[in-house]
Amino acid sequence: MFIHKIDENLSLKLVQLHDAERIFTLTNESRDYLQEWLPWLDDTTKLEHTKEYIKTSLKSFAESESMNTAILFKGDIVGVAGYNKINWANKTAYIGYWLGEKYQGNGIMTKVAKALTDYAFHELKLNKIEIWAAVENKKSRSIPERLGFVNEGCIRQAEWLYDHYVDHVVYGMLANEWKK
Repeated sequence: MFIHKIDENLSLKLVQLHDAERIFTLTNESRDYLQEWLPWLDDTTKLEHTKEYIKTSLKSFAESESMNTAILFKGDIVGVAGYNKINWANKTAYIGYWLGEKYQGNGIMTKVAKALTDYAFHELKLNKIEIWAAVENKKSRSIPERLGFVNEGCIRQAEWLYDHYVDHVVYGMLANEWKK
């Protein structure tokens, strides 16, 4: 099983079925907060939905198509982050993340995104990492900006969010840029 220690308080571990109850509870506790930017909340209304997500994630991990991890802060699951998709032909991974509302503002997600970027370049030997975020989602956008990712442009109406489309900014980092 994948476990990656970031610092004394923070680590990532591959999501497992026994994490479903905690992840679902965290989702419910932060539902209104997360719903502003994440389109899957209306489809995650029962514990069984989270279990299905984890089963799908584990299958995709086994097939080397993605890697979704639970974020552990002081031993407690506080969010989910990982590679939503890994494109091995182009050596590109797409990082996605969410954090429970009460854990915001502690620098957790910046450390997580940095660790995932390091791992992708140094362990997986990928060439590029992308992070997409809604144009108006300033908190999510601040993470790749803080890490020095390049704003590569805007994808218009990139995502349907309940009752409207949102544009996404695409941030990219190349392996040779990260080493500098």
